[in-house]
Amino acid sequence: MTQRWPDNGHRGLIDGPAGALQVRYGAPAGGAASELAVICHPHPLHGGTMNNKVVSTLERLFIARGVATLVFNFRGVGQSTGTHDDARGEQDDLRAVIAEGRARMDQPKLWLAGFSFGSYVAAAVAGQDQPVGLISVAPPVSKWGFADVGNPGCPWWVLQGGADDVVDPQAVYDYVDQHPARPHLIRFDGAGHFFHGRLIELRDQLNQALDSGVPGSTQ
Repeated sequence: MTQRWPDNGHRGLIDGPAGALQVRYGAPAGGAASELAVICHPHPLHGGTMNNKVVSTLERLFIARGVATLVFNFRGVGQSTGTHDDARGEQDDLRAVIAEGRARMDQPKLWLAGFSFGSYVAAAVAGQDQPVGLISVAPPVSKWGFADVGNPGCPWWVLQGGADDVVDPQAVYDYVDQHPARPHLIRFDGAGHFFHGRLIELRDQLNQALDSGVPGSTQ
């Protein structure tokens, strides 16, 4: 029998591969949803948590679209136990959160999203977990294992700021252009890595792209 989270914004701990994982559940208006978005935060060793503003923007976007959300802290962050594992154990953390969400929501359609480091974790897992959509914000394509990320088997949107001082924008543009999955690129000229002052624009451009199914852009 499925066990639903009691209300919107519910925080709690679930069992993870390295101990407890701290999660937050978001429910759309009315509480009922047939789709679930799991969103991954940026690098834990550089201050990344599930309360990151880009993560929260994605969370609110999905809830407004009628999609339930799960955001969570990777191992060693907040109330999640364990220690950072260079994106290996973090993939197992994500799989545990996906499994929990699927069990509680009776096999919902799955969306995966991530920001920076979290975008790699989401992309690495996507090919095995069959999401209906993948969203990568400021993916560090020259780091981690992006070169080995294959086709996720679903529509894939990549959002990249043109003035990013953490991730090389041109490397992201080249990666998208050369990747066989042909992700949809949404460019934000002049935007930095954390999209300071551009979060509403990020939300609106991504909403437009999801509605149309084609890439959006902002100059």
